[in-house]
Amino acid sequence: MITVIAKLPIMEGKREEALGEFKTLMAKVAKEEGTVLYCLNREKNNPNILVMVEQYRDEDAFNFHSSTPYFKEFFPRLESWVSGEPEVLILEEISRT
Repeated sequence: MITVIAKLPIMEGKREEALGEFKTLMAKVAKEEGTVLYCLNREKNNPNILVMVEQYRDEDAFNFHSSTPYFKEFFPRLESWVSGEPEVLILEEISRT
């Protein structure tokens, strides 16, 4: 299992635009066979910090997601509403209960 956690600082006044963009993307991602979880969150104490938690069955599923046309179209639009470098962690599962 591959888990990705992406923390995105959103520009003041751009949160609703960002949420709309994510919802459009998420509808497409929901159809990906190897995507187990694609969950958008916001930091409780700072609603302008969005956190995407993603899980993929394996590295092939992660690579498939990253190579889809809709993801490639979405990614450059981040610059119009992100207010700094996103923090991205890519994790490889070791153990699960």
